[in-house]
Amino acid sequence: MITEGTHTQVLIVGAGPSGLMMAAQLLRYGIQPIIIDSKKGITAFSKALAVHAQTLEIYRQMGIADTAIQYGKPIRAVTINQKNKQLALISLKNVGEGLTPYPYLLSYKQNENEQLLLNYLSQNCCPVYWDTELININQDENRVKVTLNHHNSEVNLTCDWLIGADGMHSRVRQLLKIPFTGKTYPGWFCVADIVSDNSELVEDEMTDFIDKDGFAAFLPLAEKNSFRVAANVPQFNTDPNELNFEHLRPFLKSITGIDVQAQKVLWFSVYQIHKRMADNFRNQHCFLIGDAAHVHSPAGGQGMNTGIQDGYNLAWKLAGVINGNYAETILDSYAAERMPVAKRILKSTDRVFSLIISKNWFVNIFKRHFLPKLLNFVWSKEHFRKAIFKQISQIGINYRTSKLNLHLSSGIKIKAGDRLPYIIIYDEKRQLDTDLHEWCSKPGFTLLILGKFEEMFLFNTARWITLKYPNLLNFYYLPPSGKNLAVFEAFEVNPHLQKAIIIRPDMHIGYMNDMVDLKTMDNYLQNVVGIIG
Repeated sequence: MITEGTHTQVLIVGAGPSGLMMAAQLLRYGIQPIIIDSKKGITAFSKALAVHAQTLEIYRQMGIADTAIQYGKPIRAVTINQKNKQLALISLKNVGEGLTPYPYLLSYKQNENEQLLLNYLSQNCCPVYWDTELININQDENRVKVTLNHHNSEVNLTCDWLIGADGMHSRVRQLLKIPFTGKTYPGWFCVADIVSDNSELVEDEMTDFIDKDGFAAFLPLAEKNSFRVAANVPQFNTDPNELNFEHLRPFLKSITGIDVQAQKVLWFSVYQIHKRMADNFRNQHCFLIGDAAHVHSPAGGQGMNTGIQDGYNLAWKLAGVINGNYAETILDSYAAERMPVAKRILKSTDRVFSLIISKNWFVNIFKRHFLPKLLNFVWSKEHFRKAIFKQISQIGINYRTSKLNLHLSSGIKIKAGDRLPYIIIYDEKRQLDTDLHEWCSKPGFTLLILGKFEEMFLFNTARWITLKYPNLLNFYYLPPSGKNLAVFEAFEVNPHLQKAIIIRPDMHIGYMNDMVDLKTMDNYLQNVVGIIG
């Protein structure tokens, strides 16, 4: 129970994927938040489906990726069709091989993602307070005063920090009077989760249909013979909210040429699609993450993944401030890093979705006759496939312009701000194969030095860390060897030279230098990151 006068370090409003991830990451750093939601519990509806490699890498760091993979379904291909004619085949089988442990797109329902994260919270003794609504916010320079409706009783509490993860209609954003700028796409759209034995639908393929009158897409669900149907809704002489799947079947047949039989309709919803972004992601001691900060079209399945990564980016910084490890100025980097990401995703998804729904005659000719040929050509080129996978999977996101970076290296392939590349390595000390991501899976920063060093230098480096950055900086040393040549090549290091790399807790590189110098690293950690010594 939340009682009158309770004080908490962090209050999270909203127990969707972004809010649950925020809570889970805070727990990794010893912060016990209070998380509330106005709903009665986790939604019974599947909602978002796509889980991309970047999200699975975060799950791996938390030790829960295997569960998601076990109960999800990899999508092996996307086909573009016109009626019963296939126009383009985009194979996703291992398209990101060598770039990530998860070189595919995983179909894994939003409510199952939420349950996965909720289980993580439960194992760490962090409950979600359901049926609890935010009523009011008052904040000063020190803390936030909040009024809640908790099980039909008004309760006042205080918190040091408040996280708005309460979706597109965010009460937090409204109370803070932060504008939510954007547009609503014309028309209505529908989603349906169905059980169907139509032979035209393939259980590990996303099947898209384009037509001058609209579009329809079929995405496989993890359950046998189960699919998500997404389509635009044609004009009906009735309220769109009163429609059901049977109303849409004639339209689907006209678009696809398939008489879609649904043995069971698991979920059906008609809705409008929006493209909006908050003008600010922070107001004093309050932050916005996920759909409270940005919403966009479902093109590319970016929404849930972006919200999860918002929480992932903010949590380690906020935890460090609360624990007295970082100066509060580090919190400015959340909006500075995540707002450009949100803007790029809004722009790219808007372009794709506007193309899909366009009724312009010229655009329709392009979609039917030229787009499939362009897709087939682009997908036949490995470098294009890799580039597109990096963008859609979000492993290509970088923070190169962030003020948390210090790049002192001549290397141009990988720079400070980039995601740490996934590279298989041989651990000389443990005598086994592992990878860079596994080395950096512990909470905190990680120092990785490449090259050949004397034992005394390694000892002094470890001693420096123990004395100045205990529990804040992990340390790994990789000497040159035939088995680890790929790492040296990736970071453009001559085996006879050296390199120092400091990886942030969110797997992005913060510091790179072509020499291992303790004073320079001290400067980075204290004056750039803001670690309080």
